[in-house]
Amino acid sequence: MQRRHFFAGAATALAAASVGRAALAAIPEAVQQTSADTAPPWTPPGVTGAGRPYNSVVTLNGWTLPWRLNDGVKEFLLVAEPVVREMAPGFLVNMWGYNGQSPGPTIEVVEGDRVRLYVTNRLPEHTTIHWHGQRLPNGMDGVGGLNQPQIPPGKTFVYEFVAKRPGTFMYHPHADEMTQMAMGMMGFWVTHPRAKHPLIDDVQRDYCFLLNAFDVEPGSRTPQVNTMLEQNIWAWNSRVFPGISPLVARLGERVRVRVGNLTMTNHPVHIHGIEFEVTGTDGGPVPRTARWPEVTTDVAVGQMRQLEFIADEPGDWAMHCHKSHHTMGAMGHAVPTMIGADHRGLVGRLQKVNPDYMVMGERGMADMGEMQMELPDNTFPMMTGTGPYGAIEMGGMFTTLKVRADQKAGDYSDPGWYAMPAGTQAREVPTPANAPTAPKTPANAPTGGTPDATVRKPAGAQHHHH
Repeated sequence: MQRRHFFAGAATALAAASVGRAALAAIPEAVQQTSADTAPPWTPPGVTGAGRPYNSVVTLNGWTLPWRLNDGVKEFLLVAEPVVREMAPGFLVNMWGYNGQSPGPTIEVVEGDRVRLYVTNRLPEHTTIHWHGQRLPNGMDGVGGLNQPQIPPGKTFVYEFVAKRPGTFMYHPHADEMTQMAMGMMGFWVTHPRAKHPLIDDVQRDYCFLLNAFDVEPGSRTPQVNTMLEQNIWAWNSRVFPGISPLVARLGERVRVRVGNLTMTNHPVHIHGIEFEVTGTDGGPVPRTARWPEVTTDVAVGQMRQLEFIADEPGDWAMHCHKSHHTMGAMGHAVPTMIGADHRGLVGRLQKVNPDYMVMGERGMADMGEMQMELPDNTFPMMTGTGPYGAIEMGGMFTTLKVRADQKAGDYSDPGWYAMPAGTQAREVPTPANAPTAPKTPANAPTGGTPDATVRKPAGAQHHHH
């Protein structure tokens, strides 16, 4: 983390924020984070009033915002500003966010805390913040024009209320909302119970992340904000696989995963290898009599879901959105399906006109996960990610849950790939001598035999796919 005073001097401060010296002195120190790594849990250092001991959350590819204690009030500073987010290694996107990142930092408090949140606007237009799911005075709800004036560029507003109930919440603008959320303005909020709660169990690992989506055209860096449903970059905390950190757990630990959805569609979140229960929503803890075992739960737009399970099966388990297009990188929506088409004799003639022409897709799209094709600068591949056995052929909303018997308590480091015990892995069996060696020709295929099962590409290095 980079800690710095947002206002570097009195003259600069007065010019930038147009506030008096007394008001300026009341604003907490701004804390910035630009790294896309998952930060370790943040524990308040040597302060009183933190409430019942709790297990701090870990934000996937994010961090928790430190606060200062001022006469019993927890004070935070959020700086709304343009940021550059590395969504995956080498893939950079211009966004709007808070304190150097999109999403902004997670806010973590305890039930009953009085919180004071300063919001400085460094955007080119006005903004507000809505504290999604919170019980608070009407004037603190953050709907511009309804509950408060908009926060103009260069100004600082302050919100103050009591975190009345424990749970999983988020924050986002309610000003030019379509544009600002499409540019990445959002963040997570967790309120821990102050006393032992009958519906909230203690956990050893507590993860959180937001579902978000962007339309970033190949070769560009700024999202298209008017897109409704045809986003091509599906992300968790503004990261796409293989840039999303794994969730790790020690064998036998109880794990909580908090998920919030600020995209334009629902997402069925699926975890392999375990069963979980939905133990909470942004409305509060779910009564025990209303829970049931799941392996997939649908998270609708604007909803929060709190999943809990026992990590009792060792291994590297996939965790992803079960909408298959949401586990891909950038793709073109107008690409025709070429499965079963016979291109024999066509490629050579086309390459006389366009030497870089390459045919793919007549046997499916898996070749795209294995071939490193040249793409426009700053374009995230449709299929990417490599595991110990080859291409994983995933992107977007995908990561892994890594459960290990030897993972130390409190250790969030990546343990590497799982070593399969002997006899526990799918394996090849001998092929009978009379087995067919090639698929049959489809009934509607041209006569003359089965198309060649190899990818036809021009000689030389990698080339564009069309």
